[in-house]
Amino acid sequence: MFHQQAENPADGRATSNPLDRRAGALIRQRRETLGMTQTDLASKCGVTFQQIQKYERGSNRVSYSRLVQIAAALNTPPAWFFEGLDTDGAGEFTNEQAGILESPEGRSILRAFPRMDQTMRRAVADLASALARQAPAVA
Repeated sequence: MFHQQAENPADGRATSNPLDRRAGALIRQRRETLGMTQTDLASKCGVTFQQIQKYERGSNRVSYSRLVQIAAALNTPPAWFFEGLDTDGAGEFTNEQAGILESPEGRSILRAFPRMDQTMRRAVADLASALARQAPAVA
């Protein structure tokens, strides 16, 4: 699970680690759920908004001390970033799952989901499952 940064075979440059992209996606998800801008978060953490952008894209790794600082600014415990993460890799996001966090529609659902009660969440999940069964296979 704890993969080293891979090289892009086309040009030899390093590509981001899936865990770095996961951390960035979770930072973005939480920040947007709170209605906070990258500039707001950067100001609270003493970095530039460009640095927050790099964290959110996974192009820069977030140190643990910075993650604790970001968690405090986002009013969430640092452990939240590690929930569901298994040491055997089962907790990593797949490319499809990470794509949800990168799409405007996925982020919209993620912002709305915490405001729903359990019944509403179940209805959204059931609707998504039903629509996915009817959708043509995506290659």
